[in-house]
Amino acid sequence: MKLEEYCNAATQIAVAAGQQILEVYGDEFAVEYKADESPLTLADQRSHDVIVAGLQALGTGLPILSEEGDMPDFASRSQWSQYWLLDPLDGTKEFVKRNGEFTVNIALVDAGVPVLGVVYVPVTGVTYFAWAGGGSWRQESGETPEKITVRQAAPDGCLAVVCSRSHRGARLEALLQRLGNYEAVPMGSSLKLCLVAEGLADFYPRLGPTSEWDTAAAHAVVLEAGGQVTDLQRLPLLYNQKESLLNPEFLVMPAGHPDWLPDFDNL
Repeated sequence: MKLEEYCNAATQIAVAAGQQILEVYGDEFAVEYKADESPLTLADQRSHDVIVAGLQALGTGLPILSEEGDMPDFASRSQWSQYWLLDPLDGTKEFVKRNGEFTVNIALVDAGVPVLGVVYVPVTGVTYFAWAGGGSWRQESGETPEKITVRQAAPDGCLAVVCSRSHRGARLEALLQRLGNYEAVPMGSSLKLCLVAEGLADFYPRLGPTSEWDTAAAHAVVLEAGGQVTDLQRLPLLYNQKESLLNPEFLVMPAGHPDWLPDFDNL
């Protein structure tokens, strides 16, 4: 199968997982908490089961790493050249709040780089998807996909900066002050990266913890839309390079060096 065919299949799998999530979302559900105090619901597990079964049915034989699955140690993972990386329900906090800002994330990672990404929004039926060399796309439920690209200049010089609804802090506030003229755009889950990819926002600085499955799918969408995801030293964000599955702090923005990019020293 080619990457485009994998992407089409992954999109269908994500939609099926989203249907399971909505069944739970529309009813009363219990919330458990993991060791790191992040929430877990029946929807997370149902979505995981659907995605894993769907990917295994493709017959790729590739390993699958999911937030809700077993966690192989790095000695095993380091041998993977390609693998599926997924977050069955990204934005569980937003799911619990019932604000609709949660997604299904499926990525294919090759040599540390996400080369395919599907981000599905169950509540709206919107899908973002991309594969290496194929561009980035946004599709409304039942409609023709539209190609998306990052924007190179902010309208009227006012930067739209995506901020988390659930994670803010003094360092982020200090960074925002360095930007000068900006408008904060609050958003949950991997949708923050997608807003930059589709040109509705200019910048997403993440100065706080995330895991690799939180970002990989939307990262692929950003890359094919003409954007970049880097650490604070401006090095590309890579996956499966270390024992920890936590990302470093990162920046999402147009490719190149935007003239508005602030200094990150002493944050």
